[in-house]
Amino acid sequence: MLIWIGTIMGGVVVLALAPFAWTRLAGAGRRPDIAHVPHRPVAVVLGAAAWADGPSPLLARRLDLAVRLIEEGKVDRVLVSGDNREVSFRETDTMTGYLVDQGVPADRVEADPYGYRTWDTCVRVREFYGVDAATMVTQSFHLPRTLALARAAGIDAVGVGDSSLGARRRSTVIGYLREVPAAAKALKDAVLRPAPAMAGRPDPRDT
Repeated sequence: MLIWIGTIMGGVVVLALAPFAWTRLAGAGRRPDIAHVPHRPVAVVLGAAAWADGPSPLLARRLDLAVRLIEEGKVDRVLVSGDNREVSFRETDTMTGYLVDQGVPADRVEADPYGYRTWDTCVRVREFYGVDAATMVTQSFHLPRTLALARAAGIDAVGVGDSSLGARRRSTVIGYLREVPAAAKALKDAVLRPAPAMAGRPDPRDT
């Protein structure tokens, strides 16, 4: 009886971790350090919390990586994607403003204000912004899932991750823990391929 219980529990654990393993395998060999990132036409910076006075520390660290990619000629432009509603403190406006303040020319920054979640971002930048090759930029704990979904959406993606553990330990640990259940949802998205919450590019009059 105990053997059967152990076998069943072991199977449950394997099934629970399978999506997490998929995200790691899908991004294997595609997460170089920034010095060895191959050139891509665009860096896609995924949104995170914005505050009333600017980007949150984790979001700022993502954006700093994008600045480096531009400065070192690793990408030609930056596409920021996030939730630009007032309730989210206009993430993409905040991201764009930060990049410009850091010296990135405004005409090399584009914003997708409807990147409400990772799958939406990947599908939208591929279908509505014409991105078929990109360097995805986010925190290291989020990067494998991002690459897995970007590739599922048809993007030839590599990724650069911010190793935030030393700077934001609590947020980073929580981020790693959340990746296990988030991977299951990601695999579901990759298989079922739901449409993003918003289709098309925004009307400039609404941004």
